[in-house]
Amino acid sequence: MRDALGMVQSVLVLGGTSEIALATVRALVADRTRTVVLAVREPERSRQEEAALRAAGAETVEVVAFDALDFDSHDSFVNDAFDNYGDFDLVLLAFGMLGDQAVAEHDAGHTREVVQTNFTGAVNVTVPLVARLRAQGHGTLAILSTVAAERARKANYVYGASKAGLDAFGQGLGDSLHGSGVHVMVVRPGFVHTKMTEGMEPAPFATTADKVAEAILAGLRNGAHTVWAPGILRFVMAVLRHLPRAVFRRLPG
Repeated sequence: MRDALGMVQSVLVLGGTSEIALATVRALVADRTRTVVLAVREPERSRQEEAALRAAGAETVEVVAFDALDFDSHDSFVNDAFDNYGDFDLVLLAFGMLGDQAVAEHDAGHTREVVQTNFTGAVNVTVPLVARLRAQGHGTLAILSTVAAERARKANYVYGASKAGLDAFGQGLGDSLHGSGVHVMVVRPGFVHTKMTEGMEPAPFATTADKVAEAILAGLRNGAHTVWAPGILRFVMAVLRHLPRAVFRRLPG
């Protein structure tokens, strides 16, 4: 359970190598989170982060194996996590794949991998996650989406479409859980300077993983349903969402 001041005490991160996720966990630990479980594809590659979180003050830090594309393993993964580590105040769904738009336009296998990672895999593991959160009667599911989900652009429509599906799923899921004690928060960052975007031309209002983490923590404190990072993107996307298509398609990628 959250402490008397409403602070998150325990967090499960799916996609524990994500720079945004790790920045968020570091901020949570500084804010008195004491149990951290990082779910990653290759646990041995996350031992440094595990040690750093312990040094920062987390009492329990575990790194466990998780594969977003191994759909058949998701039920048992979720049950093992909750059975082994107890209730979670926060579950952060942070895994994803940017992919290569140029490749995706000619390679159905690559397109399928992006969509199955960002949408199908995320939805598949969310179902048992929500069942356990419902059973414990409290908790927040934070879903890392993107502003690209608001309106797919020609430069990254495969990624945008996959995230749009997840974004819509998260919004509808949150409404369906109203009154259950379980809260859903959808996070929509813009361009974030990370290894995933290294070498790309930054979009306007580009930000950092640490700034996104600050926005996530503020959203958790405020009980927000949607978090924009930075906040100005809420208004930018309100305009872009309603641009005539003939105008929108001429915007730079």
